[in-house]
Amino acid sequence: QVQLAESGGGLVQPGGSLNISCTVSGTIPRMDHIDWYRQAPGNRREWVARLLNDGTKMYATSVKGRFTISRGNPENTVYLQMNSLKPEDTAVYLCFAEVIYSQGEEEWESEYWGQGTQVTVSS
Repeated sequence: QVQLAESGGGLVQPGGSLNISCTVSGTIPRMDHIDWYRQAPGNRREWVARLLNDGTKMYATSVKGRFTISRGNPENTVYLQMNSLKPEDTAVYLCFAEVIYSQGEEEWESEYWGQGTQVTVSS
């Protein structure tokens, strides 16, 4: 069973920075990608960033140039460095992983979510 645990959220002033992390545990044959999502009260869950297994990084337009996704050491931790934070960045930030399993010639994917960490940007 794969588990994801986010940490590092908190209260920060507009213009400030925060670095949140997602620690992945369990048996992982092959990770296709890890995403960060966020959800503000009353809003739909919004995709924020993606780290592919080959190292490719992708970002939502709303955070591009301000947020950076990276893999830590050990590699079971993924970070989201958030700079120049705005009040509209306030949300619960959730980690998502897509894991690929295989048996013989058969291959399938499973999806996992963390519980989330609250990020509040306010003066």
